Amino acid sequence: MGVFESIVNAVLGLGSAIFVPLIILILGLLTGMKVQKAFMSAITLGIAFTGMSMVIGFMSNAVGPASEALAKNTGINLPALDMGWTGAAAIVWSWSYAFIFFAVTIGVNFIMLIFNWTKTLNADMWNVWGKALTAYMVYFVTGSLVAGFVTAIVQVVLELKLGDMFQRHIQDLTGIPMVTVTHFMTSAAVLLLPFNMLMDKIPFFNKRADTNALKKKIGMFSENSVMGFIIGLGLGLAAAYGISGSLNLAIQVATALALFPMISKLFMQSLSPLADAMSEFMKKRFKDREVFIGLDWPILAGRSEVWVTAILLVPVFIGFAILLPGNQVLPLASIINYSIAVGGLLLTGGNLLRMLILGIITMPIYLYAATYLAPVLSGLAADTGAVEGFKKGQLITWASIEGPEFRILFAEAFNKNILAIIGAIVFILLFILLNRYMNKVAVPSKRYE
Repeated sequence: MGVFESIVNAVLGLGSAIFVPLIILILGLLTGMKVQKAFMSAITLGIAFTGMSMVIGFMSNAVGPASEALAKNTGINLPALDMGWTGAAAIVWSWSYAFIFFAVTIGVNFIMLIFNWTKTLNADMWNVWGKALTAYMVYFVTGSLVAGFVTAIVQVVLELKLGDMFQRHIQDLTGIPMVTVTHFMTSAAVLLLPFNMLMDKIPFFNKRADTNALKKKIGMFSENSVMGFIIGLGLGLAAAYGISGSLNLAIQVATALALFPMISKLFMQSLSPLADAMSEFMKKRFKDREVFIGLDWPILAGRSEVWVTAILLVPVFIGFAILLPGNQVLPLASIINYSIAVGGLLLTGGNLLRMLILGIITMPIYLYAATYLAPVLSGLAADTGAVEGFKKGQLITWASIEGPEFRILFAEAFNKNILAIIGAIVFILLFILLNRYMNKVAVPSKRYE
């Protein structure tokens, strides 16, 4: 176990920009791509992930301090420190069982592909820690390691099925063939589904409202750079940055929104040759079989709807943190809630109005979930010493935890909580309904016509 852990640590230490392209290189060679072509695809994918990570980091570093200033202006002081996903990941990797979930993820995926229960091959091994987090949460609540592993296996299955149901929508949104997203943040669509279906019945919400449609109505104000400038300026003024600081923030957000679609084209350039090779490989060996490549969510980061929604929801997130009774979390490190934005993008086809309303309705769930998570992460940090300087009695958490309702409902269901058991059943039924809905509804470019 120690040797395996050392090897995995060494590979993870390379970073996602090396780790994921390495998997893609191996897949390319296995499916018959020429070495030079497979190598170029892998290198270009590494560049795409690095470029996207740099711009996301640039955006977060610009928006984060402004959000923190906005929060401090309220004078509120909440006990649980939001460390974001990076802090949560670092703590989870310190759990002694965390590395086993590589085998769990690969094994479940392999079995489901063999029996044709999924079309998705998950290449996003970087986010294995999310399954480990789920298992530890259930274990912490129930005391049962078996229950933790069972719930993590269910999560792996759900991620693969989410990859299946969203693939054609992701291809339509990105232009990249045979690629999907297996990141668990897409499960936010389960939570958002009932409200979105209600809006389906209201004519006002059944008009195209993505950025492409808005260009015809509001002209230059729908351009990524202009929208970014306006949103950044508004956030800066709300954070009391003054004119100079607000204008600088406006240019920074405008820059990020202008760069996202440029970098996203590199994903298409790198993955299209692999998609063609895998398609030919499957046709030769398995009649009428196709396999989708499951990747991390940044392949969707080129869609400006994600960023417009996420940033506009920042003051909403802070407002709920102040007003909600029982909340212990002030969102800081994860003030940009990607889950709602990405899940909303896929569910609504990029309808900005719907995405914003869905975010406002469901945002409180993330804060209460983060409050629930605080003793779990804090307990693991105390046991493992993963956080330097961590003191007993401190509370740390992750304000935009992905799939909060799934994790909490299953943890409490295994703890024999009747309401949670009912809630878990409802979640599974909604998941099935989401699968039918996404298979039936038109792809984003043809929706709302």
